[in-house]
Amino acid sequence: MGDNHPVNPLKVVIDQDTPTAPFEQLRAQIADQARSGTLPTGYRLPTVRALAETLGLAANTVAKTYRALEADGVIETRGRNGTFVAAAGDAATRETAVAAMTYAERALRLGVPESQALTAVREALRATYGR
Repeated sequence: MGDNHPVNPLKVVIDQDTPTAPFEQLRAQIADQARSGTLPTGYRLPTVRALAETLGLAANTVAKTYRALEADGVIETRGRNGTFVAAAGDAATRETAVAAMTYAERALRLGVPESQALTAVREALRATYGR
């Protein structure tokens, strides 16, 4: 019962017949799955040793991958508690920027002056965030 995720969403395939190093294959696959939501925020990744054994890789390769992913903000290590998928800050930032751009373009098409558009955003934020 200690496993929060009875189904393992982590799906990694290391292709030994490609010029791409196993480290890079593993890093890219975990990053892509975390950013797409296939690996949910808070999902506990296997230990370095367990993943290395499962994939037939050296533990140092998996450890290097985890360090790179942590540096990129994709995963976070919580000491002895394990390694987890971090909140998708990059995705949230991108989505927020797209929404802001969509709003700005719409306000311009409607002929709303910039100061008025900015005031509308401030009022919406205040109402939404409760300040």
